[in-house]
Amino acid sequence: MNDIASVSSESRSLLERIRVGEVLARDCPSREILNHVCSRWGVLVLVVLLDGMHRFSELRRKIGGVSEKMLSQTLQSLEQDGFIDRRALPVVPPHVEYTLTPMGREVALRIDGLTTWIEQNLPRILAARENRTADTLSDS
Repeated sequence: MNDIASVSSESRSLLERIRVGEVLARDCPSREILNHVCSRWGVLVLVVLLDGMHRFSELRRKIGGVSEKMLSQTLQSLEQDGFIDRRALPVVPPHVEYTLTPMGREVALRIDGLTTWIEQNLPRILAARENRTADTLSDS
């Protein structure tokens, strides 16, 4: 009976771990979501939407360098993951509005903290990069 109980508790432990997610595991679905949230365009979309609702064209203008295709793919991924809501308005020409869901706001606030830290520490980061480049050149 102890063997059955230990197998049962091990199975529950595995099931609990699968439900929570293990990002370091090769096949964990959290990796795909992490890629959507932490991609260059995903990060920027989430940060911009913290300011409230934006239309597609506004997002594209605010996020310098993003192509229409990449923005569209990013928005679709974030919408499928439940981080943003898409609302199509029945007007001509068509208007589509994007807003954060409550869960999207949670993740966007975390991402905003990281982007703020990077911006505040940019001089240190660039100096470290420059020092590494100088070290690499002197080693050659």
